[in-house]
Amino acid sequence: MIPMVNLKAQYTEIKDEIERGLADVIENCSFILGANVQAFEREAAEYLGVKHAIGVASGTDALHLALIAEGITAGDEVITTPFTFIATAEAIKYVGAIPVFVDIDPRTFNICPKAIEAAITPKTKAIMPVNLFGQPADMTAILAICEKHNLKLIEDCCQSFGAKINGKQTGAIGHAAGFSFFPSKNLGAFGDGGLATTNNDETAAKIRQLRNHGSDVRYYHDVIGYNSRLDEMQAVVLRAKLKHIDKYNQGRRRVAHLYSELLAGLPLETPFEDGCGEHVYHQYTLLCDRRDDVMAALQAKQIGCAVYYPVPLHQQKAFEQECEGVVLPVTESVMKRCFSLPICPFLTDAEIHEICDVIKSVF
Repeated sequence: MIPMVNLKAQYTEIKDEIERGLADVIENCSFILGANVQAFEREAAEYLGVKHAIGVASGTDALHLALIAEGITAGDEVITTPFTFIATAEAIKYVGAIPVFVDIDPRTFNICPKAIEAAITPKTKAIMPVNLFGQPADMTAILAICEKHNLKLIEDCCQSFGAKINGKQTGAIGHAAGFSFFPSKNLGAFGDGGLATTNNDETAAKIRQLRNHGSDVRYYHDVIGYNSRLDEMQAVVLRAKLKHIDKYNQGRRRVAHLYSELLAGLPLETPFEDGCGEHVYHQYTLLCDRRDDVMAALQAKQIGCAVYYPVPLHQQKAFEQECEGVVLPVTESVMKRCFSLPICPFLTDAEIHEICDVIKSVF
């Protein structure tokens, strides 16, 4: 059996450090916004090259609170991609704004800058690109659009911790950004967790206030906030893993590049790296007209595979009101043919060869 991601192998490698840290938290009984959360925020900010990193309860919350802090409100339009997990657009809806879905690049699957430009209206207040599957979106072009039209840029980095663009980390480019620490992510916790980043002092102060019931001083509440604090125990896990994130991401790139080498020449499309930034392969996602046949063959050998995502957001019932009549041909074509293979730093060359041999047998 080969799973999509081998979390057990990763845990085994850093088990002692994590267990010592968890034992210290239990011994000290400091569970909420304690020393580990504060240390992780400092360490993450230094790694990402941002002024502020604020731990929150999830990647969804990170995006939600970033939107509020940047002044996005009811009736505003936020342009984003339909090819992503629903959390991206949920965060927009949470503030009463309207998600405007535009089509994607057929090779990178990231939001298309030309489509963004064409969708801007007087109601547009922000752009929320997603660095899908670990590949940075074309942030140079998107940032130029934001500057031209005076729009906020909120980066969805929930799949791209450690990815870079021209030497700068994702999450350090826009006005604010959100990261997810869902266990399977490149930097994953042992449960839910998230991080909001910004270089703006006012935005950071607002997010810190919002994550803690609208309070800067205990029992004094200036606004209605949320209960969205990164857990102290999750911070222990994240601090241990952060030390190894570059090694983990390089391991993912090793796996991805070997896949692409072994699958070359088959009637499928392997992931395309556009050179806009360094891909960290949260997922290794291909396109294939015989997707169902390939996935059936893999499943028969107990090899993990999955479709991310089978229904684009503009076709989801939750968005039917604002998306009536919306047709996005590239997205809809990709959705019918995409599937993902197992990927994690601990996948062996022998396992990669085994997976590719099964795929080759289908053709």
